Amino acid sequence: MKVKMLSRNPDNYVRETKLDLQRVPRNYDPTLHPFEVPREYIRALNATKLERVFAKPFLASLDGHRDGVNCLAKHPKSLATVLSGACDGEVKIWNLTNRKCIRTIQAHEGFVRGICTRFCGTSFFTVGDDKTVKQWKMDGPSYGEVEEPLHTILGKTVYTGIDHHWKDPAFATCGQQVDIWDEQRTNPICSMTWGFDSINSVKFNPIETFILGSCASDRNIVLYDMRQATPLKKVILDMRTNTICWNPMEAFIFTAANEDYNLYTFDMRALDTPVKVHMDHVSAVLDVDYCPTGKEFVSASFDKSIRIFPVNKSRSREVYHTKRMQHVICVRWTADSKYIMCGSDEMNIRLWKANASEKLGVLASRERAAQDYNQKLKEKFQHHPQIKRIARHRHLPKSIYSQIQEQRIMREARRRKELNRRKHSKPGSVPVVEERKKHVVAVVK
Repeated sequence: MKVKMLSRNPDNYVRETKLDLQRVPRNYDPTLHPFEVPREYIRALNATKLERVFAKPFLASLDGHRDGVNCLAKHPKSLATVLSGACDGEVKIWNLTNRKCIRTIQAHEGFVRGICTRFCGTSFFTVGDDKTVKQWKMDGPSYGEVEEPLHTILGKTVYTGIDHHWKDPAFATCGQQVDIWDEQRTNPICSMTWGFDSINSVKFNPIETFILGSCASDRNIVLYDMRQATPLKKVILDMRTNTICWNPMEAFIFTAANEDYNLYTFDMRALDTPVKVHMDHVSAVLDVDYCPTGKEFVSASFDKSIRIFPVNKSRSREVYHTKRMQHVICVRWTADSKYIMCGSDEMNIRLWKANASEKLGVLASRERAAQDYNQKLKEKFQHHPQIKRIARHRHLPKSIYSQIQEQRIMREARRRKELNRRKHSKPGSVPVVEERKKHVVAVVK
């Protein structure tokens, strides 16, 4: 005789306290859940809609400058400290936690053209229209002391940019040529030039720290090696590059912000073709900065907006703008990869969230689990037309929207003209040129 007995362990279904959640036994056999996919799709759709509902990226505006903000710099050791230089020669140090200016320095006569911090964070350097390079203490003067620079170097020409070495007490300035300086000397260690035009910006590579890149007004991007004291190679584009930024995770990759409304990601080992062309802006791109993870970068444009691009995508995932924001001149991504700062013509520094719908503050474990679950659902159904449409939709200012439509018509006209020309020409006489190769004129080594 067989006797079947039910045996249940109370630990599997009884709550320990009345505050706990009820434990629900689940059988994950797919045959028992025939409507699982439709149910998950509805959840993914709701999660995508809620993400757009809660997308409020703007956090704060730091006002206090009396002229347009021309350059920004991050503190290498402190997340809350930011430095900004304005067009009236004023430098301000901000505390992002309190959203207050903690110190103001009248650093130069005329524009502050560039600002950078020392790798240890004890001091910072500025260059301006008055042909000087000045080094300042990060901490303010003690009681009764006068605000004076630690060192002042008087140059022969106007310096347009500055960047500090990531590990050594050396920095580079640019103007008519690229100069490498030792902090203890008043004359440059070496000067490098290739061509005769003025150089807009210079940037050290954060990984291969002896490599630096510069971009000049004659449409060149030039790479240098400090150890050789000579330029390595240069790439000439169709239009002028305003600045470059190195990827902090990949030593050979850098992105250039160009006047032709595009950004170009290059591999320095093969400069003849960009790795990616990033297109979405409708005016000249003035600045670019990488996220510390190296997976995204943010760009500032003359079209009064900033955009966030994934490194491997040609289109932006996010566009930020406000009614009062004018031409955005400089942009920086904070070292914890959560926030973005931008400085613009109308004297304000704005603070944004890197993820527009991210909830700030401490999250409960259930809240975090729900966010992760929703994120996985959105990834699973991201190519579904309805979800894709909602996730991509952005409200744009009328000026940007109309320019996008106009450029789309122009691009279509150019494509149609090329197709007609190819159709009525001898086979092979009008070659097909891919988008990546259209904008590079030459590579010189």
